[in-house]
Amino acid sequence: MRLVIAPDSFKGSLTSVQVAEALAAGWSAARPGDEVLLAPLADGGEGTLVAIAAAGGWEWRIAAASDPIGRPVGARWLRSADGHRAVVELAEASGLSRLAVLERDPVGASTRGTGEVLRAVLDEGIRTITLGIGGSATTDGGAGILRALGAVIDDAQVDLARLDERLGGVHLRIACDVTNPLLGPTGAAATYGPQKGASPEQVHKLDDALAAFADRLGAATERDERDTPGAGAAGGTAFGLLSIGDRFLSVRLVPGVEVVTEETHLREKLAGADVVITGEGRIDAQTAFGKTALGVAQLARAAGVACIAIGGGVTPEGVEALAGIAIVVPVTEQPMTLEAAMAAGAAPLVRCGERLARLVNLAGVDG
Repeated sequence: MRLVIAPDSFKGSLTSVQVAEALAAGWSAARPGDEVLLAPLADGGEGTLVAIAAAGGWEWRIAAASDPIGRPVGARWLRSADGHRAVVELAEASGLSRLAVLERDPVGASTRGTGEVLRAVLDEGIRTITLGIGGSATTDGGAGILRALGAVIDDAQVDLARLDERLGGVHLRIACDVTNPLLGPTGAAATYGPQKGASPEQVHKLDDALAAFADRLGAATERDERDTPGAGAAGGTAFGLLSIGDRFLSVRLVPGVEVVTEETHLREKLAGADVVITGEGRIDAQTAFGKTALGVAQLARAAGVACIAIGGGVTPEGVEALAGIAIVVPVTEQPMTLEAAMAAGAAPLVRCGERLARLVNLAGVDG
């Protein structure tokens, strides 16, 4: 058989590369003669760089940047081997994972570090950039990025006169996996602020601040992106960049899973495959809204390839989200807490891969 293993990361536990390798090890223990292709994926958030780098043709770079609360860090990004393209991950500089729980600052956290990484990319002469914006610690509407790129922003106005002129030659592709607007009950602050440490009072304060910023930025750009689907992604980072869209050669907001499946050549790997295994840390109701497992299952169906989706946790809603296009299998072997499951590492995935291969043997399936 020809097997493709294309999972997302198990966030907080294993990268998508580690998940794919563990499943492959288990499968090959039971079916050593099969051809196994690894295609680790991501959804535009943490792990995007690792997944794309694993496909080959990229070089690692490190930029001096600021973390969400202003401390200096080295933020990784990818440069294509031909030097023409770059991939930047917002979480590298501005991610929630950069902060300990007690360091979280939902009101003051800034995306400035991501803007500093983008400036480093421009310094290398690269003008085709993919920016994955998941996993942010921020709710600043992208103001930090704009400041790093030359904008002057204060409580009275936004001045774009000194915005980096090199942006005029840039094709920017923003990868994200949400469709939230900037403001309101489904906006950046209300939906994601609590995950970043915001109290109910701070959520209201952040929403008001984003509304005021949207007014000032709209006055400077003569465009209003606050209701654009996805504008609320990464604490409004998408909003800020879309608002200055006229300063770029082009700006597009695209689903993260589509970006990563393209960069990892998943369609080509599925050609001629018999089975694809995908998965993520939790397959639940959110899976229906453009998560990696759904994207892979849809590609597999289009290619006529059977799909198995494994999840560290699986809910009935998750099973329903993939009904008809994938068989959903939990990794866990017994009831356990989330903390225990995360602490178990890769071993349960190895055993899961072996069980799936033995099921194939039992069914007598062979190519």
